[in-house]
Amino acid sequence: MGLLLKPVTRANRAAVLALRIQKSQEGFVETPARCLKEAFWCRLWHPVGIYNAETLIGFAMYGRFPWEGSRGRVWLDRFLIDEKHQGCGYGKQALHLLVATLFGTYRCDEIFLSIYETNQLAAHLYAEFGFAYNGELDLHKEKIMVLQKETYLSRFGPL
Repeated sequence: MGLLLKPVTRANRAAVLALRIQKSQEGFVETPARCLKEAFWCRLWHPVGIYNAETLIGFAMYGRFPWEGSRGRVWLDRFLIDEKHQGCGYGKQALHLLVATLFGTYRCDEIFLSIYETNQLAAHLYAEFGFAYNGELDLHKEKIMVLQKETYLSRFGPL
């Protein structure tokens, strides 16, 4: 399986908006509709569809905020795999792709994300990749996790 990221455009917008997560995951990640509204108002966000060949299997949104921290922060803010495609190993593959894309695009040493502590499945996945809680909370009281590039490279090798 070779996954790829494609920007959300008029051509794939309806399919992205149709993505769904399992009921048990609701409340942990915003819907693609809400994400696209946020990206419309804040052009620093980059919403992307996650594809396996031509099949849309998920969604993510990321961006760099230059005023945060001493050198700006790169955020993997949204990430979901459609309920029909969960349990197929796409989550790990997509996260590898996203991490490599963010480190490569932004030439950063850290990637940030926020998560509700009760979202144990996602927290476990992120921890496998080397994300660790940094003691901060975001505006919505989600815990912030950060991935150091060194940590990722030591676990998985070169990007």
